Amino acid sequence: MSISQTLAGILQYLSEGVARIFSPTDDEYPIIGVQPFAGEPYKQGADW
Repeated sequence: MSISQTLAGILQYLSEGVARIFSPTDDEYPIIGVQPFAGEPYKQGADW
């Protein structure tokens, strides 16, 4: 493999990383936000 191909591969790898960092997020969180805990708390000493 020639030096120019190696250098081109390294530059492509780095530019893809930079593009990923500065691109808009692709997270798909619900619009309503964080939901409160709706379960029952753990009762220490409860007999099962």
